Amino acid sequence: MSDEFGADLLTLVDEDGKEHEFEVLDVIDNDDGTFYALLPTYEDAEEKVESQGTYYIFQSIEEDGEEQLAEVEDDKLLDSLAAQFEAHFNDLYGDEEEAFEDK
Repeated sequence: MSDEFGADLLTLVDEDGKEHEFEVLDVIDNDDGTFYALLPTYEDAEEKVESQGTYYIFQSIEEDGEEQLAEVEDDKLLDSLAAQFEAHFNDLYGDEEEAFEDK
C-alpha cells in the first residue's frame, strides 16, 4: 500500500551549498505575496525534541526566472504572518492538542 498522503517535503540549499530538508506545514497567498511555513526535518529524534516544533516562514520570490524562497525581512509582516499561520494551525490541530492535554 502506498502512502499517497505523506508530508510535502522541500529541500533548500543555503549560501554555503548545504542542503536542508523541510516539511511544508502551510502556505499563505495574499496581496503581499506567497509565504511558506516550513518545519525542519531531523534524522535524530533528540534534535527533533530540542527544536520544540520551531518553524520558519519564507517568502516565494522570482529571481532569474526561477522561484526561490527568501527570509521575510519586514518584522511587522513577519509577525502578522506568524499570527495567521498560528491561527490556522490552531484551527487544524487545536482539538487534537486539547484532547492530548486532557489525558
